[in-house]
Amino acid sequence: MRPKVDALDKQLIGLFSDDGRTALADAAERAGVSTPTARSRLRNLVDHGVIRIAGLIDPFRVRGLTVALVGLTLDKYKLEEKLEQIADLDAVSWAAVVTGRYDIVAEVVTTEGMAGLFHFLSVSLQNVGGIRASEMFVVMKASNKWVLPPRGIKREWAAPEPAE
Repeated sequence: MRPKVDALDKQLIGLFSDDGRTALADAAERAGVSTPTARSRLRNLVDHGVIRIAGLIDPFRVRGLTVALVGLTLDKYKLEEKLEQIADLDAVSWAAVVTGRYDIVAEVVTTEGMAGLFHFLSVSLQNVGGIRASEMFVVMKASNKWVLPPRGIKREWAAPEPAE
C-alpha cells in the first residue's frame, strides 16, 4: 500500500530534492513548521521508502564512468522476478518494467568502459538467464543527469587505495 503524501510532505521532499544537505531547521522554517514536526515527517517519509537522502553524481563530470541504457526482452513473462534480479546486479543503478518494445529497461554504470558494458551483457545478464534479447544504448552526453552510483561502484570506491 502506498503511504499518503500530503502537501507538507511534498514541500519537504522538494526542499531536500534541491539540496539533500539542507539543515532540518532551515527546511522546517521554509516549510513554516517546527523542527520536530519536520524531523518527524522526514523520518516517516524515509521509513516508508518515499524518500531517500543520498549522494548523487553527475556521471559526465566524473572521469572514467560509462553509462548505458539496456532494453531487455524476456524469454518468459516473469517480470517481477527478473526485474529484481536485474536491479540487484552490481552495475545497475536502476531497472524498470516498461511498456513498448522491451519488457525491462535498466541503467548500467561502469568504471570499465566498453569492457565493463561487454561484461554486463555477456556475464551478468547471462547469469540472470531468461533473457531473449537485449539492446544497449551508450549514453554519450546528457543534461541534468544525476545517478545513484550502483552497488559495484560504491564498493569499488569505498575500498582503500593500495599502498605503493
